[in-house]
Amino acid sequence: MGDEQVVAGRQKPRTVTQRRAAGFTVWYLRAVTFINFLSAVWVSLGQDLRQHNTANYFTPYMLTAGFASGAFTMFLAITMRRRKRAAWILNLVLSGLFLLLFAFTMVFPEIRAHAQNWISLALTAAFVAALGVGRREFYAKGDRSNPKLASAVAVGGLLVTSLIAALLVTATNRAHDDHRSTFLDRWRYGTMRLVSLAADDRRFAGITTPGWVNVTINVLSALLLCAVLYAAFRSRRAVDPLTEEDEERLRALLDRHGERDSLGYFSLRREKSVVWSPTGKAAVAYRVVSGVSLASGDPIGDPEAWPGAIEPWLAEAREHGWLPAVMGASEEAGTIYARHGLDALELGDEAIVEIDEFTLEGRAMRTVRQAYNRVKRAGYTVRVRRHEEIPAEEMAELLRRADDWRDGATERGFSMALGRLGDPADGRCVMLECTDGEGRLRALLSFVPWGPRGLSLDLMRRDRDSENGLMEFMVIELLQRAPEIKITQVSLNFAVFRSVFERGSRLGAGPVLRLWRSLLGFFSRWWQIESLYRANAKYRPIWEPRFLLFEKSGDLPRIAVAAARAEGFLEAPGLPKWLHRKHLESRR
Repeated sequence: MGDEQVVAGRQKPRTVTQRRAAGFTVWYLRAVTFINFLSAVWVSLGQDLRQHNTANYFTPYMLTAGFASGAFTMFLAITMRRRKRAAWILNLVLSGLFLLLFAFTMVFPEIRAHAQNWISLALTAAFVAALGVGRREFYAKGDRSNPKLASAVAVGGLLVTSLIAALLVTATNRAHDDHRSTFLDRWRYGTMRLVSLAADDRRFAGITTPGWVNVTINVLSALLLCAVLYAAFRSRRAVDPLTEEDEERLRALLDRHGERDSLGYFSLRREKSVVWSPTGKAAVAYRVVSGVSLASGDPIGDPEAWPGAIEPWLAEAREHGWLPAVMGASEEAGTIYARHGLDALELGDEAIVEIDEFTLEGRAMRTVRQAYNRVKRAGYTVRVRRHEEIPAEEMAELLRRADDWRDGATERGFSMALGRLGDPADGRCVMLECTDGEGRLRALLSFVPWGPRGLSLDLMRRDRDSENGLMEFMVIELLQRAPEIKITQVSLNFAVFRSVFERGSRLGAGPVLRLWRSLLGFFSRWWQIESLYRANAKYRPIWEPRFLLFEKSGDLPRIAVAAARAEGFLEAPGLPKWLHRKHLESRR
């Protein structure tokens, strides 16, 4: 968007000077973070810094020159880079107070005599000036509940960490018996070590602890500080999910433009939020995960109206300090997103089977044909029905069996999964039920509509004791009987980095490509990357590339974590199940 930036739905000019001033504040904090952490492990440097802070004057943001100060400045650097308004205010208040204090103390000759104090004054003045010049660059809002949460974390965390510190001191105290100390003394000693590695030991004659205990306690304080700062500066975790009116409007857009994107129906996941274009002819559906505003597939609606939905989505992300990202966009949508400042990375390919072109004949399909015939001879049969044709009691039994066959407790899927089964609003979805020769249900497949004449795979479940090749048998049955339900194209699974496996196995593939293929093959032991590609390739589909869109390459690790959480491969670490944010229950 050139030299302009959308902020809170309006244009605000941003100059080169403002951007450079904001960048200076971030790099200053990064440099101080490096010095703080270095002083924590480099004993002589840490002692010099702490001696300067004690004998002369405090250096800005290096008060204790240890892990706690390093954690503090690191979080300030991160939040300032994310343009958090609260971080800008905190920095301005703290550095402004330092600057006033420095200016006042410079009237004393003994203070002016030390050159390092002049350096501290100059750096602080430059930092404050940069904050003032770049103030319009810091616009991201936090969650309104952050102050209360940060206060609770600080009080509770300080109590817990100080008690842990007191227990460590009690267990490792090597003082002689003639200098006995009470538990209150050891608790006070541990609390002082939480604040600084340079605590005055003369006040605690009855306590002598190893050096590693003091360092461990100071690391605990750094972790506590990280938790408090995270609670204070965290982004707004979510916005309003889809309303019934939003869902109705999205379904109307899908009725008119749903054939453009096979992933369009998945925008109806009800934990997603939606941003509309001013005309209401297009929308971007997304979900906020780990501070990432994660959209999937193409915008819904008329392509001519897509920019009108993309711009407010980006504006909202910047307003709240979220990273904008899109998973699984088509080349057409990726081109339009790129015009709005997003970069593209090819994520993989979607397997699409055209019914008119599919056949089991020929040498290339020999293996698939033999597997299909083997399962068919074993007595397996497939029933194909729309969800709306299934009686409620039968659907309830199908849901029960699908839950029994689910691999793990987490319902996986985000970009290519609806996240619900049997909802009355999804009556046009197609269910495949596979039974064995004795009439027992052994597998299920569910497809969502892709326009009026297409289907997109949503859910695959099977009994692990069933015949091998059962899923392939069901897919081929659907492809052969597609004319009965007036279907002309079917979208199957998404193959991540398909081109790497295909090109990496060819004669003449370079060493980098072969290494990349080997690495993906290694991770396929857990995440079925290569097996999904092989399973889709059996049907000789049309491969449609899909792209990951992002603003900065440095954000890719964070986006990858958010995507893995959204898809159900990762969960928030360290929290018990009852503390996790629950998904909204499906409306029945």
